[in-house]
This record gives sequence, C-alpha cells and structure tokens, in this order.
Amino acid sequence: MEAAVFDPSHWKILLSPYVTALKQQTAHLDPLDPWFSLILFIAASVVMIWRLEALEKKGFEGTVLGTLVMPYASGFSNLMFAFVLGKSGGSGSLVLENCLVNNVTNLTLLVGLSTLFWTLIVIPSKSKKGKRKITKAHRINYLSLLLTLFALFFFTGVVWALARDGSIDFSDGLVLVGVFLFWQLFHIFDILKHNFLHKRSFPKSIIFDFIIVMASGIAVYYSIERLVAWIPRTGTGFFVFDNLGWLSGILMVLPNGMVALYYAKANRADVVYTSQIGDGHICIPMCVGLFALFNTIKVPPHLNLSVSIIIGAGLLHFTFVALLGRLPRSVGVILTGTYGFFLYKGLIS
Repeated sequence: MEAAVFDPSHWKILLSPYVTALKQQTAHLDPLDPWFSLILFIAASVVMIWRLEALEKKGFEGTVLGTLVMPYASGFSNLMFAFVLGKSGGSGSLVLENCLVNNVTNLTLLVGLSTLFWTLIVIPSKSKKGKRKITKAHRINYLSLLLTLFALFFFTGVVWALARDGSIDFSDGLVLVGVFLFWQLFHIFDILKHNFLHKRSFPKSIIFDFIIVMASGIAVYYSIERLVAWIPRTGTGFFVFDNLGWLSGILMVLPNGMVALYYAKANRADVVYTSQIGDGHICIPMCVGLFALFNTIKVPPHLNLSVSIIIGAGLLHFTFVALLGRLPRSVGVILTGTYGFFLYKGLIS
C-alpha cells in the first residue's frame, strides 16, 4: 500500500469557504488603521500607568493609590469612549454595555487570573513561629478595601435602581456624577489628612508626571476615536457597530490587566483589588452618568445579568477578604469560569 502524500491543495479546498466568508465580512474595513490605533492605545496606556505608578512615591500611598490614582490609568479609556460616542451622537446603550462588560471583566477574569498566577493576600496569616506579620499598613489597607467594596455595591445598586424604568436620563446622570465626585473628594481629603499628619508635601516633580499623564490621555482619546470610526455602522459579522459595546469593553480591559498583573506580582493585593474596583467606579457611575447628561441611555436587555454577576463577584470577594484576608486560588478558577459564562450568555449565544 502506498503511503498517503500530503497535498496542500486539499486544505485550500476545505478552508476556502471560510476564508471567502472572512474576506467578505472584513472587505469594508481598513486593514492598516486598526493596527496603528491599537498600538497607540496600548503604548499610551503603558506610559500613563508608568507615571501614575511613580506617584505612589510622591504622596499617593497605600490603598488610595488603587482607589484614586490607578483607576484613571485603566478607566480613562472608558471615559474617552463615552465622550467620543456622546460627541458623535452614538447610542447610550453601547456606553452602558461597555461599562458593564468592563466591570464584570475586572471582578472575574482579571482578579481571577491574578489569583491563579500569584496569591492575593491582603492580611498575612500566622507564620510558623506563631507570630503574625501584620503591620499597621496591612490593617489600614484591609479596612479601606472593605470600604471600596461597599462603594461597589452602592454604585451598582444606584445604577440598577435608576435604570428600572428602562432608561437613564439627565436627572439620573446628575445623581450618578454627583455621587462619584463626592467619593473622589472623600479620598482627596484623606490624602491631604495623611500627608498633614506625617508632615509631608507634594514635590514639584509631580507637575511633570501629570503633564505626561495628560499627553498620554490625549493619545488614548485619539486612538479610541480612530477605532470607533473604523468600526462600520452597517453590515454583518462580528466587527460591526452593534457589537461596539462588547468590543470596546473587552479591548479596554488591557490597561486594567497590566495594572492587576503588575501589582499581583509585586505582592500588593490591596492595589490589585482597589484598582479593579476603582476602575469599576469610574465606569459605574461616572461614565454612565456623564453620557446621560447629554443623551438618554436606553437600558440593554442583559443589565440584570451583568448586575447580578457584579454583585455576586463583589460579595464573594468581600466574604473571603473579610474572613480570611486573602482570595484562594480555587476561587480564582470559579471567577475565570464565571467570565466565560458571561461571554457565552451575553455575546456568543
């Protein structure tokens, strides 16, 4: 019997229908522009995170770094997405969809992966000698993290309550933006109080850091504007405007992932948690409320599913952090699997 001979033409015949269908779906797309915009988006996000991380050594210490500073590195793209869609007359449901996808991804996939690769320990356990290695900073960060989780429940609940009538209008937007600004002012005064008690002041070099952050923010805005313009308004397939909320929500977790994995490796579980939860605060309520000030948002059908996952994941985190002071690896597996279920229910099915 003669041995079978590998013939590449057989594979070409088998794959040709799929290749043809892919070409038809992407024929209306510019093959060069999205790559430039993606590279610019990632590079600007990395630079922004780099300088914001330097602020920790200049007066933004502890959990406040994750609550007040780092969320703007990872959540700035969501703010710009809401601004770009608002300026172009886009649908508010896409903004809400983007924020929901972003928050679910933060609390399930990113925290879950951080737990799988590195252990997230907020409060150290007993050592072999029976002595606890718990410092005053551990206690303060632990209490601040629990407060941040409470804020997650409050903000998500407020959005859900305001959206029960099927829309989020101007008045609802005022409420959402107002509660977010109050939350940020609370942390600003906390920083000023901390620096006053320790007789510290902000160095002049902080101006240079903020200039770089602002330049990076402009680059992020420009890249998102190009990406939104690249997505076709009509047509069929996956890369269409109707899926923009999901596409942007998945794309914009890249900066969040950089922050989470970097601080997980550095054994800063408090910053991992507060940065992801804080980014969620920027999305819900700030991004949603900001867009609602200009255009009424029609609530997407999967709002209840998203809110349920956010609240459920938040309760899971709160329980393990409050009782054990850490998140076990087995819970990381559950969180990662939950994100897969969310994608299947909301996007694939």
